[in-house]
Amino acid sequence: MTKKIVSLLAVAFSLIFSISSQAQGLPLADGKKYVIGDIKVTGTVSFNEQTVIAYTGLKKGEEIYIPGDKISSVINKLWDIDQFSDINFYITNVSDGNVADLEIEIQEVPKLNKVKVTGLKKREQEEIIKENKLRAGTKVSENLITTTKNYIESKYRKEGYFNAKAKISTSEVNDTTANVNLVNMLIDIDQGDRIKISEISFSGNEKFSDAKLRRSMKNTKQKNIIRFWKRSKFVRADYQEDKESLIDKYKESGYRDARIVKDSLVEIDDETIALNLKIEEGDQYYIGNIDFLGNSVYSDVQLASVLGIKKGDVYNGVLLDKRIADETKPDGEDLSNLYKNNGYLFSNINLVETNVYNDTIDFEIRIVEGKEAYFNNIKVTGNDKTKDHVIYRELRTKPGQKYSQEDVVNTVRELGQLGFFDAEQLEPKFVDPDPQSGTLDLEYSVVEAGASQIELQGGYGGGGFIGTLGLSFNNFSLSGIFDKEAYKPVPMGDGQTLSLRAQASTFYQTYSLSFMEPWLGGKKPVSLQTSFSYTRQFLFDYINREADRSRSFDILGVNIGLAKRLTVPDPYITVSHSLGFQRYNLNNYNTGLFTFGDGHSNNFTYTFGLTRDNTYVNPIFPMGGSKFKLTAKFTPPYSLWNGVDYANLAEKREYQLEDENGNLINQQGDRVTPENAVGDQRKIDQKKFNWLEFYKVKFSGEWYTQIYDKLVLRTNAEYGFLGAYNNDRGVPPFERFFLGGDGLGAFSLDGRETIQLRGYPNQSVVPLDRPAGVNDDGATIYNKYSLELRYPITLKPSASIYALTFLEAGASYDNFRDFNPFQLNRSAGAGLRIFMPAFGLLGIDFGYGFDSIGGQPGANGWETHFIIGQQF
Repeated sequence: MTKKIVSLLAVAFSLIFSISSQAQGLPLADGKKYVIGDIKVTGTVSFNEQTVIAYTGLKKGEEIYIPGDKISSVINKLWDIDQFSDINFYITNVSDGNVADLEIEIQEVPKLNKVKVTGLKKREQEEIIKENKLRAGTKVSENLITTTKNYIESKYRKEGYFNAKAKISTSEVNDTTANVNLVNMLIDIDQGDRIKISEISFSGNEKFSDAKLRRSMKNTKQKNIIRFWKRSKFVRADYQEDKESLIDKYKESGYRDARIVKDSLVEIDDETIALNLKIEEGDQYYIGNIDFLGNSVYSDVQLASVLGIKKGDVYNGVLLDKRIADETKPDGEDLSNLYKNNGYLFSNINLVETNVYNDTIDFEIRIVEGKEAYFNNIKVTGNDKTKDHVIYRELRTKPGQKYSQEDVVNTVRELGQLGFFDAEQLEPKFVDPDPQSGTLDLEYSVVEAGASQIELQGGYGGGGFIGTLGLSFNNFSLSGIFDKEAYKPVPMGDGQTLSLRAQASTFYQTYSLSFMEPWLGGKKPVSLQTSFSYTRQFLFDYINREADRSRSFDILGVNIGLAKRLTVPDPYITVSHSLGFQRYNLNNYNTGLFTFGDGHSNNFTYTFGLTRDNTYVNPIFPMGGSKFKLTAKFTPPYSLWNGVDYANLAEKREYQLEDENGNLINQQGDRVTPENAVGDQRKIDQKKFNWLEFYKVKFSGEWYTQIYDKLVLRTNAEYGFLGAYNNDRGVPPFERFFLGGDGLGAFSLDGRETIQLRGYPNQSVVPLDRPAGVNDDGATIYNKYSLELRYPITLKPSASIYALTFLEAGASYDNFRDFNPFQLNRSAGAGLRIFMPAFGLLGIDFGYGFDSIGGQPGANGWETHFIIGQQF
């Protein structure tokens, strides 16, 4: 900076000139006219000489005054590009009386060689270097030094180090081989002590207590040993924001004139301060007349209905502003969005107080509707992997379409839920909005994120260790399978999903392959889903914990389905239909539910699904919205036409002892041997379950509620019921519900479903009349409830991390006679989720089960649940 000042002063008063034939330059008189001869660039500079000359605008043969405005403007122009530390002009020769050869001596801004940070831990040092982009080769200008210093001090003051200081110095590097100046940078940081707030006191407040006013200050808190979720550090920016929140507290209760007359910060010691605020509350006001002016599109009655505030209400300035235009909710129900959702982007709505009398305020809401706006050009940028048509088909905004704020918001939500892009960086940009013509361009900028996943899971449940390996390519391109250059590592970009999964434990293996095309035909949001699976299970001895591999149960399954996203009654609803077929083969495999150890069963099903999902943009951490899902699975009612009397089949299974030798007689009085009795039962069960007959209904609901800031409550409720058309035939031994654990045992053997209930071992929560692990063939009814508080530690593209606490309760039943919605297995706990593009989802939960299982006395106690995934 000193060199720059000296050089500018030299230009302002006199330039230094030298003649090449003399040892030093000679000054010339002010204001003499010269003709420019040769121009030469010298000094330490990496720029091409002709580039510098061209940038100055000086040309050979041009007449200029030396000194004069032309030279001064050239120097200022060179300074403005912030690339040079010193600039000087010299006359090196004068010929023919007025032809002057010029030399421009330039010292380029030095480049960074190395940077060293002191006063911090190594990890923090690396963060400072990375956050300020202090890479080797960076130009070390005065602006860079000032910006870096301000950033560091601001960063630590936000963390409560109110007296944080940063000192930055540079030193030249003696490197004769380098053609540019190099410097090393030293950043010395003194954080100082973290400033805490010992007390926040108020004076002048009569309407609200000190405690209520402190609670209105969301980020500025005084010391409290029982509060651990919000620290008492002092951050000036937060304090200024909280003072506004405090006044809003008054405005919400009608005290329009409330203000902070004075506030002071008192230093208690080097580490603590006290805050004192003097309040002037003023009088409480009420709403008077509200008149609408300038509205032609909507009537006064329609606008008043949306406003939702009427004469006689207590004045609420905060609510009034939100009902006019809620800046925190782009899809809020306010007057501004009412117009913007109908094309009036350029509308302007102002709230004006027209009369204040006694304790009442009259208002006018002045509306300038403007011209209806239409989209002109709409484009998407940033997608270097996902193909354009995959994005454009999700856009609810089209060229030539009338502007709608709701359509823009829903488009952002749809793009975020694809899972292909970083949801936190999705933001529409309005380009060239023209109120006169009523047109605008719209640009959606996206940042690609990892969309394919390797699933690696492990856990204990269902009788032993369960391991899973899965590959899920969520942005797959089937059309690129024959293109060698498209394999990175697989063809990507068409929005299709290809999944391969293998799971195994000590007593089963299952393999599956599925494919989904979300836009069948490419014109409508109709998805095609197909899957193929094969499973082999061995009979497991729960007492000895061994699998008998000579006794097996094989399942072959095929499914195909279609799903369509609706537009009415709203665009969040999806209807799905699917057909499935499973073939069950048993090889010397007997359980308590069916006795034909050798035989087969067939299962042909139709499944109807109805889903409504309006959760907010980020699928990893939704900040609001809800998701409801209803599924109903049916088989044909074979018993209506197959002519089998299932009531008599059941009677044939009843035998009585005839004598002490163990001979049996059936209901008809015929003597049978035990071997024949078992054989008869197997034949009956084989006939009974040749084609499975049942219906299965499930419902689940999730609500995401933003409690405060980014603290989100997830509420969940689930119900499931497996029923029979014919009570004599009964419910089949397949398609059961298994409750308890972390859900890792969700293998698709016989249609069974594993329901997560943390705080208990996998599949351990069985109906009360059955001990855990003994003939545990699942339940036909279950219900589950969950409350989960989530708070994000970071939602950066590199890693999304959030902590959670939960309360859960659930139970399973064999029939409705035993159903009791209040007799539940309860649990509570905490956990952590980490999602990184390089590794996918990593999670761990610690749950405490408050109730006993399997007839064991006392609470189940602590259980650890985890999930591991990898994404690239």
